[in-house]
Amino acid sequence: METNNCEKRASDRKIIEKYYSVQFSVKELVSAYRFKLFDISASGLCILIRGDSEVLKYLKTDDALELKYYPNESPESAENLKTRTRHITKNKSGGTKEHFFIGLEII
Repeated sequence: METNNCEKRASDRKIIEKYYSVQFSVKELVSAYRFKLFDISASGLCILIRGDSEVLKYLKTDDALELKYYPNESPESAENLKTRTRHITKNKSGGTKEHFFIGLEII
């Protein structure tokens, strides 16, 4: 796992509400993982992963993954989209201190 504390957002965030969550798997693990999206903007997305989650060990900055995106309006019409991890940043505040923010960019 590779982490950094540098912000890699290219622009101010503007909230959009197209997607609610994403699901993905890594070949080394049997289970698929589903995460709620938040901090959503036209230029990026973010998920929050617990620091002790097994999947976190297999994610690196700039990984290209195929994620299944679930829309707010109709979850049954999920879309598979190629996505890049833009950053993996440890949260240092609030009730989620032992979590990591994973910045995502649809490519």
